[in-house]
Amino acid sequence: MSFCCGASMIGTRGTLKHLRSHIHNVPLMYCPVCHRVEVHHEVETEYEILAEYAHADGAQEVDFEDYVPLKDRDQFYENCVNTEKESPLDLITNQIDIALDLLSFAKKINDDTWVNQLHHRLKALGKKKTNLIQSTKPAS
Repeated sequence: MSFCCGASMIGTRGTLKHLRSHIHNVPLMYCPVCHRVEVHHEVETEYEILAEYAHADGAQEVDFEDYVPLKDRDQFYENCVNTEKESPLDLITNQIDIALDLLSFAKKINDDTWVNQLHHRLKALGKKKTNLIQSTKPAS
């Protein structure tokens, strides 16, 4: 599991740009608060090699899965708290619950830095949740 902004990142797949090449279907970890994206640690080396080859060959579009066989896609996200397959509202609600649990613990151990990070994360997640709820309400 990867952490960012005081709590867990979300497992997903996506496209990354390396110089002039776009590499699709890369296993990623994504932070819903600061939007940081990391290549999943289990394929980081393979991604770097593929990105360099794609650039050297002048390839503009490359599919990661065409060159790096993934035995079981879901195995990459077994230790993730959330994945992209969940509904956005459920995902954000779960992230808020986790952040609240961690906030309680951070306060208990008097870790002021972590408490501040979690407050920032909760504010951002709360705004995302409000926006999701408002965007799903029918227009009056």
